Amino acid sequence: MKTNSIPAAAEHSSTLPPPAVTLLPVAVLLWLAGAYLRIPILVAPPLAPYIADELALSQTLTGALTTLPILMLAIGAMPGSLAISRIGPRNTLALAILIMTIGSAARGIAPDTTLLMVAGVVMGLGIAMMQPALPALLPRWLAPHHMAMGAAIYMNGMLMGEFIGAGITLPVVMPLLGESWRATLIAWSLPALLVAAALFLPKRDLARPTRKVAWLPDWNNPLTLRIGLLLGVSSSLFFGFNAYMSNLLEQRGELDQLTDALFWFNFAQVVASLLMLKMARFWVGRKSPLIIVLILCLLGAVGAVLMPGLFGIISATFMSFTAGLLLILMVAVPPLLVSAAETGRLSAGNFLVGYTIAFIVPMIGGLVSDASGDIRHAFWVIIAYGVLVLPIAFSLKLERSS
Repeated sequence: MKTNSIPAAAEHSSTLPPPAVTLLPVAVLLWLAGAYLRIPILVAPPLAPYIADELALSQTLTGALTTLPILMLAIGAMPGSLAISRIGPRNTLALAILIMTIGSAARGIAPDTTLLMVAGVVMGLGIAMMQPALPALLPRWLAPHHMAMGAAIYMNGMLMGEFIGAGITLPVVMPLLGESWRATLIAWSLPALLVAAALFLPKRDLARPTRKVAWLPDWNNPLTLRIGLLLGVSSSLFFGFNAYMSNLLEQRGELDQLTDALFWFNFAQVVASLLMLKMARFWVGRKSPLIIVLILCLLGAVGAVLMPGLFGIISATFMSFTAGLLLILMVAVPPLLVSAAETGRLSAGNFLVGYTIAFIVPMIGGLVSDASGDIRHAFWVIIAYGVLVLPIAFSLKLERSS
């Protein structure tokens, strides 16, 4: 029987699952928090031409509107883990949402390029702190048999946030705000404050931790690196294909298909998240679904590079769908494998590794393609990374530690 320094009564009190009547509000809060993991990032690409025109941004700085926050997802994971160990996951999540909102809204009032980029860094830091706080919060709010579903719910919110932020900003939100990109950024940002306030409605886990726990990644725990490396496959493929899709289609003379290709590519992840709402309790924490999904994801990526026209777009869409499944399968694992006190630490280490890979591998692919003059080489670099780490999925141990 597991023991620790917390008295039994206090341990029982802090881990008692909420009554069934509170599960729906908790699910809504998890979904909304998940949505704000991506909405602030993905509203930037559709607004980028307007921002670049007013502030005279170069191509590199225009791209940085999206890539800089993604880099912060890796760098900011450790501050999130530290905050979780000191003030608890709920307080950390609320603080992170506040930081994210300040940074995101500040982009809308930034008078110059420097302050715009600083605001993007602050926003990225907040989102990075949110990421380990959400899985760390699940054991405090949900019974063990509900944790896989809880992870699927907030990941559904995140992937829906990607689609909503990218999909309705220009046709719906911006026209309602006088075609102002500044007002649009602020309008997307401020409602997050209501989510932060609502986090304190469930009457559980309000106190700070009763004892200090470790917060730096435990590199002696093989799950820190292994889950992170596998998480990097999903993120590298998704962000890499998003970044280089237009170049690939242009090289093939199919640039007119870009709008439809990106729509279905991003919508596939929404479908994946909806499927996981149904299948999470059967698939999460099991090795065979993880291996199958990873192999299918790599096959879809290969097909997208090799096959032109409609079949290439279908393959890319299939790859995005399986990458979405893989992402949820990996992110949902830490709460099932380690104690509540260790969940934030493990998740932060996974995000540190995964998003560092997601930034570096596509960048290396781009450098290789620049040198060769063939954009397909960028995709082959990303696919090669996935094949390289595939054996990790076969050796991954998914038993809960004592």
